[in-house]
Amino acid sequence: MATVRDIQRRIRSVKNISQVTRAMEAVSASKMRRAQAQVEATRPYAEKAHEVLSFLANLAGTQDPGQHLLEQRDIARVGFILITADRGLAGGLNSNMIRKAAKSIHQWQDEDKTVELITAGRKGRDWMRRYGPPMRAEFTIGDRPVSDYLGGDKQDPASQSESVGPVTRLVVDDFASGRYDAVFVGFTRFINTINQQPTVQQLLPIVPAEDIPLSMAPDYIFEPDAPTVLSQVLYSFTEVQILQALYEAIASEHSARMVAMRNATDAADELVGDLTLTYNKARQQSITMSLLDIAGAVSALEAH
Repeated sequence: MATVRDIQRRIRSVKNISQVTRAMEAVSASKMRRAQAQVEATRPYAEKAHEVLSFLANLAGTQDPGQHLLEQRDIARVGFILITADRGLAGGLNSNMIRKAAKSIHQWQDEDKTVELITAGRKGRDWMRRYGPPMRAEFTIGDRPVSDYLGGDKQDPASQSESVGPVTRLVVDDFASGRYDAVFVGFTRFINTINQQPTVQQLLPIVPAEDIPLSMAPDYIFEPDAPTVLSQVLYSFTEVQILQALYEAIASEHSARMVAMRNATDAADELVGDLTLTYNKARQQSITMSLLDIAGAVSALEAH
C-alpha cells in the first residue's frame, strides 16, 4: 500500500500535469477561434470558385486538348496529398486521418494502381515512411498557409515558407507530365468543435460538377471567352482547393487538441480528488495507529 508521502507526491505530480493541460487548452482555444474564423471565411469562396470552374468546364467548347487539368484518363498512377498535423496531443485526429488514408491507399493498390505520397505534416509523414507507399515529396506548412494568388507576399520569406504554391506546382506539373493520372487530397474536414471528419477527395483531374445548372449562364459574363478564362484560372483554382483543405485541417487540429486537453484536465482533476480521498484515509489510518500505539504504551505503564 502506498504511503502518505507517496500519495502526496502523486497529487503534486497530477496537479502539475493539470496546470499544463489547462494552459494547452487555453492556447488551443485561442488558435481554434482564429482558425475557425479563417475556414468559415474562406469556405464560401472555395465553394463558389468550384462552382464557377464547373460551370466553365461544362460550357461547350472548353474541353480542348490544351486543358490538361481537365483531361480524364484511365487511372494507373495516383498522387496522394496527405495532410496531417505536425504535433500530437490531439486525441484521435491524426490516427483517424491516417487510417482513412491507409484504407484508400490499400484500395488503390488492390486495383493495381501505383501510389505516390506528398505529405504535409509530420505525423502522417512519419507513419507513411514506415508503412506507406513511396514518398514523392514532403512539406511542412505552419498554422497560417497562404496562396500566391490570394495575398501571399512573394518578397516575404516567412510568407514563402508557408505558401501552398510549391505543393500546387508539384502536383500540377506531375499530372500534366503524365506522372499521375489522378491526384487526391486527404484532410480532416472541420464540421464543428467536437466533430472533424477525415476526408479523401479528388483534386485532379478537375471533374465538373454535374449538378451545375446551365440556367446560371445569365449570371456570368466571360471576357474574352470561356475557354481563355478557364485556361487562366485552372491552376489558381487548384491552389485554392489545396489551401482550403489546409485551413480545414488546421481548424480541426486546434479543435481536437482543445477538446483533448479539456478532457485531460477533467481527468486529472478527478484523479486528484480520488487521490485526496485516498490520502485522507491513509492519514486517518496512520493517526489511528499512532493513537493505538500510545494507548497501548499507557496501558503497559499503568500495569507496572
